[in-house]
Amino acid sequence: MPDRGAIGPMHEHGAILLASTYELGHQPSGITFPKAFLERAGFSPATLDLAVEELDAGRIRAARLVAISVPMHTALRLGLAAAARIRALNPSAALCFHGLYAPLHAPLLRQAGAVAVLGGECEEELVALADALERGADLSRFVHASGATAPTDRLDYPVPSRSGLPPPARYAGLDEGGTVRLAGYTDATRGCLHRCRHCPIPAVYDGRFVAIPEDVVRRDVAQQVAAGVTHVTFGDPDFLNGPTHARRVLRALHSDHPSLTFDFTAKVEHLVRHAALLPELRADGAIFVVSAVESLSERVLEKLDKGHTRDDVFRAFAACQAAALTLRPTLVPFTPWSTLDDYLDLLEVFEREGWAESLDPVQLSIRLLVPAGSLLAGDPELALEDYDAATLGFPWRHPDPRVDALQAKVASCVEDGATRAERPLDTFARVRALALAAAGRPHAHVARRSHSSGRAAPRLTESWFC
Repeated sequence: MPDRGAIGPMHEHGAILLASTYELGHQPSGITFPKAFLERAGFSPATLDLAVEELDAGRIRAARLVAISVPMHTALRLGLAAAARIRALNPSAALCFHGLYAPLHAPLLRQAGAVAVLGGECEEELVALADALERGADLSRFVHASGATAPTDRLDYPVPSRSGLPPPARYAGLDEGGTVRLAGYTDATRGCLHRCRHCPIPAVYDGRFVAIPEDVVRRDVAQQVAAGVTHVTFGDPDFLNGPTHARRVLRALHSDHPSLTFDFTAKVEHLVRHAALLPELRADGAIFVVSAVESLSERVLEKLDKGHTRDDVFRAFAACQAAALTLRPTLVPFTPWSTLDDYLDLLEVFEREGWAESLDPVQLSIRLLVPAGSLLAGDPELALEDYDAATLGFPWRHPDPRVDALQAKVASCVEDGATRAERPLDTFARVRALALAAAGRPHAHVARRSHSSGRAAPRLTESWFC
């Protein structure tokens, strides 16, 4: 921990501004953890969550350091746009980008005016950056480029600081068939043990995960419950990377708040391997799980190195159903290796098995993203075009033009359905009709067909996942 010395301008309230653009509709961990670390070190940062707040010129002009959180692709695209506005309002402020996507795009962020680019487990580095800026020291060491992995030393995590952020009612809620409850967000772990090739996490954490102490999680959840939250999302990339830790945390939270419910994310292979644990998690308040199914094509699953098979997907759904847990899948149905028949098969299986009822329609439109630093970038079977700074990735074309054309139509369809608040199953039926038409098969009979069990699967009101 740097020597704080005398209180200087950087310690004044608002001299540091922590900004976020998008974190899946939740109060942003990219603000709450850095804020706690900085406050413990004697700083008094202001916050700005551009996902739910207007850009505040006053807060920006008061800042000597603006740190923008970019934990995912959408956040980075929005963060670059925000950075341009911030620099126009306060060109003398030091600009920092931090989070999972920052080091993967270090050269681009430097061009955008960043003096610091920090990756995973960066909170102590952010404190050191503020200290160095206060002392007028050289800042060159605070640029972490692609290939720089998260530090291996475990951080001393304080309880996330949520003061000053908009209240839970401004963020995503839990929708249970039309009844919406206030939802919160916390992390029990960071990083991931696995190296899925389309995921940015391995490039930063290199197959490691870090457990956040149980007491920190309990106290963070307690402050959110005091603010009215009755449901909590675990934001861990995979809650079951450490099943013993997960069980202990959830049991403690259920003891603290018996009526509180939860959702978490876990890999398909972990849902299969730890199927016996799922009823216990359900008894402690878990009501649904998000899992990266991605595809039902064995070839695609192998290319993405997902660690599960098509049959495992069926086993995971069965294990969750047996535990009375809703499984909400995420998909990457459009990849260079996915065929039109693969897409038709996926839709047929999801309808036949009843899985479409727990699917957010946007998942049917997702196209594989290959960002800088992706483990897919060196695949000899993947023909990538030159890096596109506008989309923050390497473009690719499908060998079958019908597939790219279908993806564009599906994306438009699901966006239209979301705008009109269309029932997800009705959007699903329209997508299936588009896919059948693309294959030259009869489709009029499915355009308005949707079947429902009558049970509304619990879901968050924010349906985007990347």
